Amino acid sequence: MQIKECIVSAPGKAILHGEHAVVHGKVALAVSLNLRTYLRLQATSTSKVCINLPNINTFLSWDVTALKQLLPDSGAELGNVNELDAELVRMLRNFVGVSNGTLDTRSMAILAFLYIYLCVFAQSGELPSLTVSVWSELPTGAGLGSSAAYSVCLAAAMLCASGTIPSPLSDQENTARWGEVEMELINRWAFQGERIIHGNPSGVDNAVGTWGGILRYRSGKTTALSRVPMLRILLTNTKVPRSTKVLVAGVKDKMNKFPSIINPVLESVDAVSCTCEQTLTEMASDTPTPEHYNVLEELIDINQHHLNVIGVGHPSLDTLCRVTLARGLHSKLTGAGGGGCGITLLRPGTVACSVVQNTIQDLRDCGYDCWETRIGAAGVQQHSPLAVKEEVLEVLARY
Repeated sequence: MQIKECIVSAPGKAILHGEHAVVHGKVALAVSLNLRTYLRLQATSTSKVCINLPNINTFLSWDVTALKQLLPDSGAELGNVNELDAELVRMLRNFVGVSNGTLDTRSMAILAFLYIYLCVFAQSGELPSLTVSVWSELPTGAGLGSSAAYSVCLAAAMLCASGTIPSPLSDQENTARWGEVEMELINRWAFQGERIIHGNPSGVDNAVGTWGGILRYRSGKTTALSRVPMLRILLTNTKVPRSTKVLVAGVKDKMNKFPSIINPVLESVDAVSCTCEQTLTEMASDTPTPEHYNVLEELIDINQHHLNVIGVGHPSLDTLCRVTLARGLHSKLTGAGGGGCGITLLRPGTVACSVVQNTIQDLRDCGYDCWETRIGAAGVQQHSPLAVKEEVLEVLARY
């Protein structure tokens, strides 16, 4: 290994506008969240590879010699970052005892870790013994990009530790980011991790985790907004489980049944996304005004009504909107809907006042989890131990 220790982090993601409409060729705006996943990679002399995931109570290790048996005669055969090696995935499933029908979070996280470890280090000519510990501020399974942030961290740390990409940290820096070429490679390996976890992901989540900021996504093409304003939000998890697959199918059924009604709604959602993009661009290039926030709030309300019309709302989300509106705040669902998470915009004047804390307490009284955070946060970063929050470093050092 080129370095003995590497600490990286990557942000989660939310959909600002365009969920469901994006499936039908419309624009979606995906934003990074300042809730991050942290990974610490350490070289060891134990001849073992260890993965510690305290968020999901997973602590495993394997002998390096056993993992070497999974490699082909030439490690170069694992070097195609653009294609998932189905045979290696099959062998890894057998190796860790995961059946083909198993899709639980723990099993998929283990497979993604081992896959990226084997592929990246096989290219460098050795399989080192190491310990990887990952801790996240993001809830799992809530549609907030936790698996993508995990995959981005895995890719960045292993590529850096193997010497495939250089460390961006200088002696004078505590936090640094890679250049565009390195981030593109990180993103491509992270996408392979996402493919293992999700099967057929869009690539939006890992792109947000890599580059951060705000991304415009349409028909498979992702474009980063060159400048983005830092907006503060409340992020609320209703903790109501939902199936993205079922919700997407339901929208499709409505389209087939009422095309003259639903298609114009999706066109309107597209217009909301584009209007929001234009407004955010104006805010980033000039001083944000109260009128900018008026527009953002109106777009949130309009889009939430759209999402209810196409059938992806839920009483828990109606409660979120009602509770926050009583405090003068505007909310919408984010992601698949049918429960899950919602976002609430905070104007600059509300950030320091009691409205925010009172609203958070109101939502917690409903049984929801709620965080104050911001969107447009930086993408994947490398940190020195001095730059990591003490409580995070304490958790990572514990394992």
